[in-house]
Amino acid sequence: MFDLPTETKTDLKNYRLFVKNLINEGYIRLQFSIYSKLCINKDSAVTASKKLKRMAPHKGDIRYLVITEQQYQNIANLNETYSLQEMITTVDRTVMIGGMNDDN
Repeated sequence: MFDLPTETKTDLKNYRLFVKNLINEGYIRLQFSIYSKLCINKDSAVTASKKLKRMAPHKGDIRYLVITEQQYQNIANLNETYSLQEMITTVDRTVMIGGMNDDN
């Protein structure tokens, strides 16, 4: 979650760079200035927080919160509007290794 200044050209540049870095690191936007990233374990979350600290602009208010997948699933969406990412993500997990072929 962040609130960054956008008063000067430098502020705007820092804002855009920060958002670009978030997207490049695999964060998805939930709402304006609220981004989320799935980490597979606690070590991954620690690594993500260190990267976040390195790419954060010096000015502004940036906060992060680590929650479990179960806690994340309990988020209520009152208007039932979902992003494309939310619509295609399900609880079911399927891993496909290799390709489909007719070489049997």
